[in-house]
Amino acid sequence: MKTKALILAAGKGTRMNSDKPKVLHPLLGKEMIRYVLRAVSFQTEDKPVVLVGHGGHQIQEVLGEEVDYVWQHEQWGTGHALIVSKDAWKDSDTVLVVCGDTPLIQPDTIEALVKDHQQHQRAATVLSVIMDHPGGYGRIIKDETGQVTGIVEDRDASVEQQSICEINSGMYCFQTVPLLQMLDRLKPQNVQGEYYLTDVISLLHKDRQTVGTYLADDSGEMAGINDRVQLAQASADLQKRINEYWMKKGVTMINPSCTYIGVDVILSKDVEIWPGSILEGETRVGEGTIIGPNCHLKDAHIGTSCHLDTTIMLDSSMKNDCTIGPFAYIRPGSSLGDRVKIGDFVEIKNTQVDEGSKLPHHSYVGDAHVGKGVNIGAGTITCNYDGTHKYQTTIEDGVFVGSNSNLVAPIHLGKRCYIAAGSTVTEDVPEEALAVARGRQKNLPGWRTKKGR
Repeated sequence: MKTKALILAAGKGTRMNSDKPKVLHPLLGKEMIRYVLRAVSFQTEDKPVVLVGHGGHQIQEVLGEEVDYVWQHEQWGTGHALIVSKDAWKDSDTVLVVCGDTPLIQPDTIEALVKDHQQHQRAATVLSVIMDHPGGYGRIIKDETGQVTGIVEDRDASVEQQSICEINSGMYCFQTVPLLQMLDRLKPQNVQGEYYLTDVISLLHKDRQTVGTYLADDSGEMAGINDRVQLAQASADLQKRINEYWMKKGVTMINPSCTYIGVDVILSKDVEIWPGSILEGETRVGEGTIIGPNCHLKDAHIGTSCHLDTTIMLDSSMKNDCTIGPFAYIRPGSSLGDRVKIGDFVEIKNTQVDEGSKLPHHSYVGDAHVGKGVNIGAGTITCNYDGTHKYQTTIEDGVFVGSNSNLVAPIHLGKRCYIAAGSTVTEDVPEEALAVARGRQKNLPGWRTKKGR
């Protein structure tokens, strides 16, 4: 059966107090609508349809051609959303309707909803959940056979109806043909003059169509986000879910409440993460590596048995048994071989450092290739920029660079050569040579005594 997913994302989100559409506000580095897209993507081979209105062009800029779009220029309720979008889904067998502001919804829950709906061949299935304190949510009204007869909003519910704890999530599955028929009969019978999708449920019941519920296990998945307080709470709930998942997979987190793991991060067993660490993007961490405290890794690929302390690493990679930090900055385009040491207050950028080399402290190395077994003394700088162009520094295997040296690129240091401390090197250095590029020291005997006079 062909299923079409419709994501409702046309609302203004007034309580967010933002120029940005509500569904574009991020949780753990991803726009909330992307979590919804992921949840529905397993249920349909076609592109999902996103209903846009306020800020729709911003949504299009973010999602691009991943989805199809329908515009709801005037928002006259959820029923109106289905009416204006029907050309996008009318050729399907099943219409899956979800809210763009429910990022905690799980793919497994959506899959179970669609499967239950199609197995029971209902005209409509409402995704519902039991809440101990259902205030503010629409209540599911059922007859004695368990059929859904309607949905009553909290403000319209009688005292008896308010005692019902099964609530409407705002997500549904419909058979397409009866849905189209009911939309033709839908009328704005309320003070707001809006078309309510919940009225379709009662119309289907009156037409003797089968309407049921699929009862989800976790009420937290249904949480909609209307303001930034709820956004922060949803982010915390999502982070807790992610951290618990990885801890069950064999990752140690010294303090999970102070550990930020993005949704696309992949961790291996026996990884240890200390407080204050942020791992996001396409970061991958190998077995036995220790991260933290206070590391920020984004799109970083890290091998096994490494140790990173108070390190920023962006769009770079390292192999195994590396020691990094504290206070190291590894900028995009860098790669480290096995057993590399990047020490305190060292910055590298767009640089390859081969096996066993050391940059222990207080150095900047950019646009460089550092060979195997190289030692870079404290205070060394590759002078890679002349104000117009960037230039390459090549340091071959076994080179020793003395402290406080300036390597003015483009420059090539041959194998096992030495750079004397304090040198400013502007020319290539042959293999096994000693380069001394500094003013000759001159001592003036008795100078202090003469100065005193």
